[in-house]
Amino acid sequence: MIERLAVIGVGLIGGSVALALREAGMVKEVVGCGRSLENLQKAQSLGIIDHFTHEVSIAVQGADMVLLAVPLGAMRATLQALHGHLSKGAVVTDAGSVKGSVIDDVKAVFAGMPDFFVPGHPIAGTEQSGAEAAFSSLYQNRRVILTPMPETADEAVRRVKQMWCQCGAEVTRMTVAHHDEILAATSHLPHMLAFSLVDSLARLKENDEIFRYAAGGFRDFTRIASSNPVMWRDICLANQQALSAMLTRFADELHLLAATLEKGDGEGLLTIFERAKKARDRYIDGVQ
Repeated sequence: MIERLAVIGVGLIGGSVALALREAGMVKEVVGCGRSLENLQKAQSLGIIDHFTHEVSIAVQGADMVLLAVPLGAMRATLQALHGHLSKGAVVTDAGSVKGSVIDDVKAVFAGMPDFFVPGHPIAGTEQSGAEAAFSSLYQNRRVILTPMPETADEAVRRVKQMWCQCGAEVTRMTVAHHDEILAATSHLPHMLAFSLVDSLARLKENDEIFRYAAGGFRDFTRIASSNPVMWRDICLANQQALSAMLTRFADELHLLAATLEKGDGEGLLTIFERAKKARDRYIDGVQ
């Protein structure tokens, strides 16, 4: 049982954790913290949080579990605001999708890696944001990756793992570098491709007609281009090295595809398409 959960950033991710724990009967009190009064009031009216404050230092007081669900660009300032205000025995975790930058921020603020901080990342989400987007089943049968450091206390890891399991998630562990490489390929690159495609088409002179005749495939592929631009700017910059390498590799693949098409190589195109279909069917649709 979490006695008092402090959610810093009451949006889709943080709000859904609070709702899932409430539904499971595993949290007694939830305090929300954020900048938008309207969003915090909405979160309270929806039963996501019990009360709220704009001050991180106040939100974390008395909390035994603190979840940082803020954009990566705001992580260091948030850590600075809570430094010196945590209760004894409190565990702090985050939901940032780039772990290297979060750990750098933690070390900069605390002059090292504190044993109570457990870096984490739920592999779940939608293109929606804000408290109204939160729902209790977001993490059901989804993966959450923890990347504890050598300094991280085993008990802190156990408590964070238990929290996510109570939300219905499957918890796994990775090294920081491996996490950031995997997410660059499976999450950050697709978002960049979706943003880039929509932006490219929007700048065409005939863009109204193009979007008017866009069918389901276009909507499915570009859905994530409706995600929060500020959040994704921060993610891309935070994972710059791994993402740049993945973009370069993908650009090479696009050049190869273009050359195959230019040559009229139908067999080459079919080989690429069949290989892609088999891979997706096996590794995506085949995962229960």
